[in-house]
Amino acid sequence: MNSPAVAVLPGDPIRRAAVCMQVQAVGCVLVTEDGALLGIVTDRDIAVRAVAPGLDEEAPVSLVMSEPVVAVEADADLAEAYRTFRRSGVRRIAVVAEGRPVGLLAIDDLFMDIFQRYADLLGPVSWSTLSDQQLDDGPTSPRPGR
Repeated sequence: MNSPAVAVLPGDPIRRAAVCMQVQAVGCVLVTEDGALLGIVTDRDIAVRAVAPGLDEEAPVSLVMSEPVVAVEADADLAEAYRTFRRSGVRRIAVVAEGRPVGLLAIDDLFMDIFQRYADLLGPVSWSTLSDQQLDDGPTSPRPGR
């Protein structure tokens, strides 16, 4: 999870959202007001909903934000995040605590989790293959001297 999530106000200009994305090296910003989560603006939203139709860069971000925001509770387990991504089809979900955003989880974060789990599993197997050593004698292996 990226925490804290980058946020803008609904009345902020679209240009401010884009600059925030650039400075923070992120692909989206949350739209909040008084701590409440109102929407999300992605780089694609800006390209498709603002730039392509020729919307003024000073127009409010609320004109291009997506709502409602798909969210998961901060105390939810990783399996719940996976289910939320599968059900919603979005690439980013807000992480909230008591209705207030505390972070952002991207599908790429889950890919990294999966890759790390595979690496954790395959590392010992690969190492044993390279070194020509058995990983585990196991209960059925003959004992030396028998």
